[in-house]
Amino acid sequence: MKKYAFFTFAVLFCLPALQAQVKGTAAVLRTQDGWEISAVYQPAEAEKPTVLLLHDVGKNKNEFTTFSGKLQANGIGYLALDLRGHGESVNIGSYEDFAKEGVDNDYNKMTRDVDAAMAFFKERNIPEEAMVFIGAGMGANVAAKAASLWPSVGGVALITPVTNFRDVLSIPALRVYKGNVFIAAAADDKKTFLEASLLRNVAFLSSGEGKVVFATAYDQSGHDLLDRWIAPELIQWLLTPLRPEIKPDILDLAIEQDPYGSYEPVAPSATEEALVPSVLM
Repeated sequence: MKKYAFFTFAVLFCLPALQAQVKGTAAVLRTQDGWEISAVYQPAEAEKPTVLLLHDVGKNKNEFTTFSGKLQANGIGYLALDLRGHGESVNIGSYEDFAKEGVDNDYNKMTRDVDAAMAFFKERNIPEEAMVFIGAGMGANVAAKAASLWPSVGGVALITPVTNFRDVLSIPALRVYKGNVFIAAAADDKKTFLEASLLRNVAFLSSGEGKVVFATAYDQSGHDLLDRWIAPELIQWLLTPLRPEIKPDILDLAIEQDPYGSYEPVAPSATEEALVPSVLM
């Protein structure tokens, strides 16, 4: 009896933990090139946006479980995809076999998965301006490229994007897209942070004043950055994507009234001293 109990415990201990699931209605989207894209859909409340969730490489739609719960709590709708070759979207193969180079590789063709999602939205009479693409890691680059192909969508949010992920290029995409842009990256990864900062500048030149938000944090990347640090700010942006006009503060008014008066610059805080040199120097 004791041996049997020990054997049962050992088997249970070896079983992998079940991943939490995104809540909603399951759907299968079919792309023009034969992929069957597994998805979960949750409709938005009236006057609220609907977001398309695009995961990182090697991940799946359930990486958005925590974030999608926060979206639902705020009445924001979502469609979470298993991008081709990931999760349950493997009817033609696995991402592990995709070519890592080439402008027409399957990573670039993930925009066709987005096309299938847009057809899904159209069937439900959701206007493009009420849609937002949100991508993490690889999904950020796919989201940027897809936004350049669907320039009427209301916004695109890029969580730790890079300039080039397996030949999915984000700079040309952001030069084309002129809508609202949210970019997030953590300061602990200097290379990714600087690439995200460059993308912020490109988006600013394309979209203009008030349409670009850059969020940062101390650490983490991709889905971890989203869940640990960025989710509240991103949800606020989804609800009010355009920044209000910045009003002059008391210091600005004082300088205008007395341009020749004495003025001592304020020293950076301890946080700024710790952050800025590690990122920019």
